[in-house]
Amino acid sequence: MEQQFVSLLKENQNLIHKVCRLYTCTEDTHKDLFQEITIQLWKAYPKFRGEAKFSTWAYRVALNTAITLYRKDVKQVKTTEYEKCSFFISQEEYNPEEEEQLKLMYKAIHQLNDIEKALVFMYLEDKDYTEIAETLGISEVNARVKMNRIKGKLKKILNP
Repeated sequence: MEQQFVSLLKENQNLIHKVCRLYTCTEDTHKDLFQEITIQLWKAYPKFRGEAKFSTWAYRVALNTAITLYRKDVKQVKTTEYEKCSFFISQEEYNPEEEEQLKLMYKAIHQLNDIEKALVFMYLEDKDYTEIAETLGISEVNARVKMNRIKGKLKKILNP
């Protein structure tokens, strides 16, 4: 069971890093959140029935863990202002214009609430609304409506 879990975790670790990037701004808090998500995945793994894809199940656990830790006062992940954050993607992968657009998008996304961040994240990962709804525990129609509202909200943030 342990070997299988480690293999699945290795295959899907990028999605966990992306969730961490959405909810943290520093390398240390990113590592802490990644570790906590991994622990929660391991604790919950015996209950994983395989009815959904492992990645869908892992998204749900990762997002719930991030949101829970983000909201708790005792275990709150400390964040800093976006301008003070070190960016996690190396500059040589992007031209300056793309990098600036990406920074602006992340800054706008950081202004959304936790559920909205999760929805945007999955949408940007090209997940269909069925998978988004299943992962977030909402109806597909609700996911579509929320995403349309979030798009409008992001447009207002990016183009005041």
